[in-house]
Amino acid sequence: MQRGTTGTYTATAVAGETVRAFVPAPLPPTPAIELTGARQRLLERALLACGRLDAITALLPEPDLFLYAYVRREAVLSSQIEGTQSSLSDLLMFELDQAPGVPFDDVTEVSNYVAALEHGLARLREGFPLCNRLLREIHARLLASGRGATKQPGEFRTSQNWLGGTRPGNAQFVPPPPQEVEPCMGALERYLHAPDAPGALVKAALAHVQFETIHPFLDGNGRVGRLLIALILHHDGVLRQPLLYLSLYFKQHRAEYYRQLDAVRHTGDWESWLDFFLEGVEQTATGAMDTAHRLLALFQQDAVRVSTLGRSAANALHLFDALRRRPVATIGMLAQQTGVSFATAARHVEALVQLRILRELTQKSRERVFAYQGLLDILNEGAQA
Repeated sequence: MQRGTTGTYTATAVAGETVRAFVPAPLPPTPAIELTGARQRLLERALLACGRLDAITALLPEPDLFLYAYVRREAVLSSQIEGTQSSLSDLLMFELDQAPGVPFDDVTEVSNYVAALEHGLARLREGFPLCNRLLREIHARLLASGRGATKQPGEFRTSQNWLGGTRPGNAQFVPPPPQEVEPCMGALERYLHAPDAPGALVKAALAHVQFETIHPFLDGNGRVGRLLIALILHHDGVLRQPLLYLSLYFKQHRAEYYRQLDAVRHTGDWESWLDFFLEGVEQTATGAMDTAHRLLALFQQDAVRVSTLGRSAANALHLFDALRRRPVATIGMLAQQTGVSFATAARHVEALVQLRILRELTQKSRERVFAYQGLLDILNEGAQA
């Protein structure tokens, strides 16, 4: 289907240069996206995979445990796309109390991402609408500290930005001028709640491209744009627990991802983008189901190993349960969480180290940090910086 460019170009002055900024047309695309044949079957497979993931998470004995781990994994991956070098272990150590030795700027950004995502989800559960005000609140938390703290946290930009290139004149893409940001974002908000809007997956696919094209903030657009996908799927009831995040898929197919965004803007090829997006949803949902099954199997296997510790097995299992919920911890934390003395917790930790369930992350005589390595290994797949 031939559409041509999906917006208009307008001349704008930036840093002494006149450049052509792109203003996207409001959604939905005209003519409408063709949802027939192979594309319809792909949409059905993606929806089925989401349904299976939702059913599995509904049956999990401790869904909050998986949500805790997945949110942090997503924070690491989404931030890595923007150039941070933090690992999941770095983030979990930082959350212990800003553990020394962790790259501070990078891990601060990742920690802010966790706070932003959790704030967005909490607001939706309160019944707050998915709207521009919520996106600004999320952005404020995302840039609350660290390198982005001076980039107008929580506010749409009032100056021109650009993507790629060393200056506006040779940029790969120039988003709308600042005076067009509010109207463009207002149109996007109306689309999200339009009575004739498409199903949640198609809506999320289109809204993500539109948001990235508008690039309404001075910094953090990529991260907020990826969060928007998860928020739409949760808000529209596709997933009761927000466990579907496409950052790993976008990271693995980074060149194709950017090529698809450009193709939508320049040629109106929404169909190819939608195919790419739906394939990612199916793969990601299937991968999340596999990860959930593997984590359950790991917990069951390791619980059997802990139960061989004789008279101390019951207390050791209690400590093991605490590690499933927070896989990086100090002995003091574990003692407090399980209600035993420091010396007792230390003995149990040593026993779990001997079983090779735990691994020490620090080499210190005090405030030693230990990790449930099997859990981290599964979550770290694809998340290495």
